[in-house]
Amino acid sequence: MTEGIDITTSCGPIALRSPILAASGCFAYGQQFAAFTDLRALGGISTKGISPLPRHGNPLPRICETTGGMLNSIGLENVGVEAFLRDKLPFLRDLGVSVWVNFFGVDFETYVDCARSLGAGQGIDALEMNISCPNIKKGGIEFGTVPEVAHRLTRACVEVSRVPIIVKLSPNVSDIVAMADAVQKAGAAGVSLINTITGMAIDVRTRRPKIATRYGGLSGPAIKPIALRMVHQVARALPDLPICGMGGILSGEDALEFLMAGAHCVQVGTANFAEPGACVRITEELRGLLRALKIPSVRAAIGSLEAHAAEPEHLPQSPWSFG
Repeated sequence: MTEGIDITTSCGPIALRSPILAASGCFAYGQQFAAFTDLRALGGISTKGISPLPRHGNPLPRICETTGGMLNSIGLENVGVEAFLRDKLPFLRDLGVSVWVNFFGVDFETYVDCARSLGAGQGIDALEMNISCPNIKKGGIEFGTVPEVAHRLTRACVEVSRVPIIVKLSPNVSDIVAMADAVQKAGAAGVSLINTITGMAIDVRTRRPKIATRYGGLSGPAIKPIALRMVHQVARALPDLPICGMGGILSGEDALEFLMAGAHCVQVGTANFAEPGACVRITEELRGLLRALKIPSVRAAIGSLEAHAAEPEHLPQSPWSFG
């Protein structure tokens, strides 16, 4: 029995009845999973990435399994803002769970336009801004790799949105704390981390990459230690910044690790491909584990990691500053 365990939490201004959300890109628009799991038992759903106009995505093959995970290069295929607001959002709104709409653009202007349009939608609790996208007007540099660029983009999007913006950070950077600091000071309500890690797989028989675009995003259990490290680094350096952690979560114990590292909630992604009911199972496992460990609530678990005796007292300070 797990009665009496309080699993409510929040990510900044966003109240959550459970810390377990379905991750963007791994749960479509929610409707596709309705026949396989109880969507109302989730803490929330983060949608597929939405762009101002519809996108068809990358050519096939665009997904392959790897040891301990998978590579994908879907290409952010989606229905676009107008169709999402008209055809997809009403279903999500009626579920009674927290609705996070992941969004992106191809340049500064389309990011802002997308934030403005989605920010006017009824029933959206948060916009999750994916900044791991190349800026086609700036030679392909990712918005998520340069702190100053991320800061300007976040501020512009925050200014046009009536709902909180959570910035989804790329792990493909040299200083994750600098990126988190930049978007926090630009007005982000929190950060999601981590997004996928750039990787590759080769078919040795054909001597070709296993996905058509050559490189893709690695997700699944293989990236969990990296994700945990980055969540802990950001939580320790920026204790007032709400964090949604993700990366290889398969069990209630995995979720609790992220909470102890400093995440306020988590997203489950790749596990949904093999087990559509993974989020519900992980929620119940987390309840049971909290009870077994005599931790009365999710909030009590957040940031409860105890320092190892050999751990240094102070972390290096980021050279970036956004006053």
